[in-house]
Amino acid sequence: MVHHYHRAAQPHQHKVVDHHLSTTCSDCLGAASAKRSISKHTLLLRFIAIFSIISSALVFAPRFFSVDSFEANPRTPSMHPPCSSISNHSLCCDRTAFRSDVCFMRGDVRTHSSSNSLLLHLPRNSTTEEQEEIIRPYTRKWEANTMATIDELHLKTINGSVQACDVVHDLPAVVFSTGGYTGNVYHEFNDGILPLYITAGHFNKQVVFVILEYHDWWIMKYGDILSQLSDHPPIDFTNDRRTHCFPEAIVGLKIHDELTIDPAKMENNHTIRDFRNLLDDSYKPRVRYIEREEEEEGSRSRSKPAPTKRDRRPKMVIVARNGSRMIENEEEVVKAAEEVGFAVQVLRPERTTELAKIYRALNSSDAMIGVHGAAMTHLLFMRPGKVFIQVVPLGTDWAAESYYGSPAKRMGLKYMEYKIEGKESSLWREYGKEDAVVRDPESVNARGWEVTKKVYLDGQNVRVDCDRFRKYLVRAYGTLVKKMKMKKMKNGRKLGVN
Repeated sequence: MVHHYHRAAQPHQHKVVDHHLSTTCSDCLGAASAKRSISKHTLLLRFIAIFSIISSALVFAPRFFSVDSFEANPRTPSMHPPCSSISNHSLCCDRTAFRSDVCFMRGDVRTHSSSNSLLLHLPRNSTTEEQEEIIRPYTRKWEANTMATIDELHLKTINGSVQACDVVHDLPAVVFSTGGYTGNVYHEFNDGILPLYITAGHFNKQVVFVILEYHDWWIMKYGDILSQLSDHPPIDFTNDRRTHCFPEAIVGLKIHDELTIDPAKMENNHTIRDFRNLLDDSYKPRVRYIEREEEEEGSRSRSKPAPTKRDRRPKMVIVARNGSRMIENEEEVVKAAEEVGFAVQVLRPERTTELAKIYRALNSSDAMIGVHGAAMTHLLFMRPGKVFIQVVPLGTDWAAESYYGSPAKRMGLKYMEYKIEGKESSLWREYGKEDAVVRDPESVNARGWEVTKKVYLDGQNVRVDCDRFRKYLVRAYGTLVKKMKMKKMKNGRKLGVN
């Protein structure tokens, strides 16, 4: 797990409000104290006391009301955001977002990889002053240490001599980096694939991707998705020394929130469900090929195909972890789920597991269970209306909800959160039930990210209380069976009409 458990801008916002309150309150109390020292009349003292209470209430009111509205403001799109309209032969950078910078170049745009530059050549005899912007095109702008590892790109407007084009494209370019946390499936989707869809989806595949810190394995892993976003091969910016020329370029990717698409910020009002449809289009051809291969292999391994009876039980996939945060009594959990009525498949994704195979398992499932961690990103492969149960270890409550719980609900999944109790954690055995690690995880998390990572992410396994967990399984089963019956009745009524 590579997440940095940053709560976006919220801690900073609270500090701003608290500083304002302390300054204002001090001024208020100082004024009240001066008035009391001057006055000797009881009536005036009472008046001042009442006035002080009212003033204090007004001063502290922002603590309860203004923070929420302040936090909501970044989600409210401006009527005229920076660079919303950009003229030809111009360069504009929008640096107002918390998560990423995005720059726009329009006109005669040419790559110059040897200087890590994109050059916008101005028309001859142009009187426009030359301009330069520097950008690191990655979507974790607030993490200085991470951003320091991302290649810098220089965007320049140039008067004068023009370098010749080796390759001319009549399509826009979208330029981004696959550096940073690439290698972790959560970050690959959250920081890369989803922002790429948000930024380039409206081009209807008529766009060229220019990639910094290009990885062949990343292209192979996400080739199915990339083919649904662009009809053209991506360009390795660093190693392709040819001069590529474009009529315009978007440098950097737009990002909305954790595994989220905000339709109010989309040119076509697309939602996370539209992205889910794109995943369907991406993986279904490969899934059909895998299934045909399996059928052929099955027919070769036996002289006569054995008749198969369709399993009508709801299918549950347990996404198992290897190493930390594994379910120690996994077999008991499988048995409990089967006793409730599920057909259970245990899925153990590895770094080398083909995404189409993971998609196939989860797209055909009715329920998914997993312990909080990067593999929960695969909830994106679930169909809306299905059930997702996230097992939440000690010390991971906020991250579990922010990174996977809220996105699951926005996707239309029935989300259930199973928070383990102290005795279900391996930390109970290691530290004892009275230790703060078990009793008060918030205080331990307050010591910093490195402590959280060492104790709760890398140092903890879970042993699920199956008697308690069974209640979640029963509820999930009941939800799914009810939907199945309703669907069957609906289909029956349709057949009756026909």
